[in-house]
Amino acid sequence: MPRKQRRPRSKLSDVAERAGVSAVTVSRALRRPEMVSPILRERIDTAIRDLAYIPNRAASILASSRSNVIGVIVSSLSNGVFADYMRVLHEMFQPAGFQVMVLNSRYSPQEEERAIVTLLGQRPEALILTDVDQTPYARELLEHAGIPVIQTMGLTDRPIDINIGISQYDAGVLATRHLIELGHRRVGIVATNHDSRGRQRVEGYVDAMRAADLSDRALMELSPIPSTVKMGGELLAALLRRSPDLEAVFCGNDDLALGVLFECTRRGIAIPDSLSIVGFNDLEFAADTYPALTTIAVPRQEMARLSAEIVLEIIRGSGMRPKTTRIDLGFMLSLRASTKIAAAKTAV
Repeated sequence: MPRKQRRPRSKLSDVAERAGVSAVTVSRALRRPEMVSPILRERIDTAIRDLAYIPNRAASILASSRSNVIGVIVSSLSNGVFADYMRVLHEMFQPAGFQVMVLNSRYSPQEEERAIVTLLGQRPEALILTDVDQTPYARELLEHAGIPVIQTMGLTDRPIDINIGISQYDAGVLATRHLIELGHRRVGIVATNHDSRGRQRVEGYVDAMRAADLSDRALMELSPIPSTVKMGGELLAALLRRSPDLEAVFCGNDDLALGVLFECTRRGIAIPDSLSIVGFNDLEFAADTYPALTTIAVPRQEMARLSAEIVLEIIRGSGMRPKTTRIDLGFMLSLRASTKIAAAKTAV
């Protein structure tokens, strides 16, 4: 059979002719959709779909000095924490006419550095990061990028531009103190220490245990690689081999806590009568586990919403950055059935 002949690539003028508008109107609808009426936008969108038109982004950027791209670098594409976060960013930016371009650093500062270089090459309107510990070269690039840069999730004393997050260290302290205040003395931890946020939570645990004169290295089971649910069960099994008198465990995130719950079920360990469990992040499933998981609730959706609001205000509004460049959103302990709630209510 003869090969099907390819249709020539459609041009902006083809879209304008199909939609019955000027090329200027089509260009405006692509760059600033809020400036075009909904009826015209619908006609233009239909023409674009019918003609399979692909905008020439490079030419558009050169012509307007605007890319309408928001660059975002997340630490993981599989972790539920970042799924919630990204959903809010898309909900905020897309109706405002911006496309969100997402790259994955895989918890590696070096990969984050490469992602920053890649995104800056696309001339984004702003960059939003889910870490506060950049390499020196990445930090230098961001400091001279000339665009809003939002560092989120953690807190830093040296924001590049604007920092929105929580104290991961203080949250680790709170989770550990909660278990101690319930009356537990053999309080363990299962966590990963491959990224700065995880390390800060572990540091909070260590200092809380030291302050209570309960420190014991045998109560710590840490992994140098990113966490999974399966890993939670494996870390608990290793911890119990070394510390069979374990009374409670702080899990560095909810995925690990879910694995711990599964391992307890396999072993017939009653929760919370024989072992109290605290997780971290308050993912959607935490309230629906059995027993329901006590965990640290992190306002990740609020971080994303506030980041988007600030970026939109800077690039579309007054151009002014907020007076406070380091915004601590705080966190809370969501008390549920995996710890002794009755005792916790009088202790916390």
